[in-house]
Amino acid sequence: MSSVVTRDIEKIDGMINAPFTAFDASGELNLDVVPSYIATLQACGVIGVFVNGSSGEGHLLSDEERMRSAEKWVEASPQGFKVIVHVGTNSVKVSKKLAEHAQAIGAWGIGSMAPTFPKIGRIEELVQYCEEIASAAPDLPFYFYHIPAFTGVNLPMLPFLKAVDGRIPNFAGIKYTFESLYEFTQCRRYADGKFDMLHGQDETLLPSLALGGALGCIGGTFNYAGNLYMGIRAAYRDNNIEEARRLQFKSMDLIDVICKYRGNIVGGKQVMKLMGLDLGQNRTPFQNLSEPELLSLKADLDAVGFFDYQNQVIAVS
Repeated sequence: MSSVVTRDIEKIDGMINAPFTAFDASGELNLDVVPSYIATLQACGVIGVFVNGSSGEGHLLSDEERMRSAEKWVEASPQGFKVIVHVGTNSVKVSKKLAEHAQAIGAWGIGSMAPTFPKIGRIEELVQYCEEIASAAPDLPFYFYHIPAFTGVNLPMLPFLKAVDGRIPNFAGIKYTFESLYEFTQCRRYADGKFDMLHGQDETLLPSLALGGALGCIGGTFNYAGNLYMGIRAAYRDNNIEEARRLQFKSMDLIDVICKYRGNIVGGKQVMKLMGLDLGQNRTPFQNLSEPELLSLKADLDAVGFFDYQNQVIAVS
């Protein structure tokens, strides 16, 4: 193991949202909505954002668009609101440029999923990839974004943590978007909880609290249902497990609906429109919802009681 000393990095305790990227009618960035977006998230207890990730269609943005987006989120965020910028690309050179930019504009942290090509197949390859990117922004916490469903990279995360330990000084932890609560808990317990494990599956928030002891979480459905997840966390904290379970079941009902409409990136983005915050359409190759599908989505959401607990849009001029 290297003699590099890992920095003492703040652990996140609270909900970080994975925002959508807003586009106008011509498909260009619509950054004017960001202040209202932030106010809406803050109103339901969200403490920060993870921008330009999978929900934000980060890989479909140009480098310049990703930097402009990051700049706007940092500029519009009030003091203490954490902006973590996803900088992952298939080019380490580009990722380092995005990491340097994130540090220069005052982002709170950076993160990166594994490259989609070529597929990384060994832990040492993944460590080197993260090491190069993290070194470009040494003053910022760096999170590895573990999302095998998108990247196809499903290496075991406990050996990865052991390999990273003492090697990347600003390595903060993992945004863990995978089904294995066992592995998540293994990583949480490693070295007496040394690294920050951010739970990334909204449908299993409660078990991640109960088994994994998750403090921080990053979610895509927090965009429109942050109040629901704040309620789960509060009920668990108050040892009201029946209420926490009831609310988690409501989350599962909501996610069942979203899955019918091509998932959170497509269907979830249109839930924002139904809520009163129009973020536009998705970029190719995503297949956007038709008007009949949008009406059907609204009816299905109404059937599960979504509009009783949805986030309330806060308009900011």
